Formats: sequence, C-alpha cells, structure tokens
Amino acid sequence: MSFLKKLFGGGSDEAGGDSAATAETEHEGFRIAATPQKEGGQYRLHGVISKEIDGEVKEHLLIRADLFASIDDATEATVRKAKQVIDEQGDRLLS
Repeated sequence: MSFLKKLFGGGSDEAGGDSAATAETEHEGFRIAATPQKEGGQYRLHGVISKEIDGEVKEHLLIRADLFASIDDATEATVRKAKQVIDEQGDRLLS
C-alpha cells in the first residue's frame, strides 16, 4: 500500500513534497530560493528561480538528479547551480 501512496503523492516526507526554503538570495536581478527535497536519507538539488517581468513574477523550477548527504550541501549546490543557469540563460530561462 505504501508504494501506491508514494506513487499518487501521499505518504511520508521522504517521497519529496514541498519544503521551506533553506536559503534565499539574489543574483543578476533574479531571486533564488533553495528548497532541497528529502529523498531517502539524502537531499535532492531543488530550487526556484524567479524574477518580476512586466509586473508579473515568473518562476523556473530547478531540479537536478544530484543527491547530497546533508541539507547544507544540497542548499549550497542548489544556489551555485541556479547562479550558473542564470549566467548562461538570463531572461530566456523564464520565457
């Protein structure tokens, strides 16, 4: 039964789920919120990149396959990767 709960979004926190931002920062006019997701005994690189454009806040969900042993390592990697994506793609990221 627990397999079905995880498959359809129920179950424990280990299946992912929303988590509060562990770090928030600004970079090149974008806002970065690191929200690592717990998966088993590790944390997945996960965050939100956002920017207000023409009065509307646009967001890009950043999720990578990378797993880290600690939430601090996942947070640091999320912020670093988000900055890299912003530097590479700029406003195209949100279009």
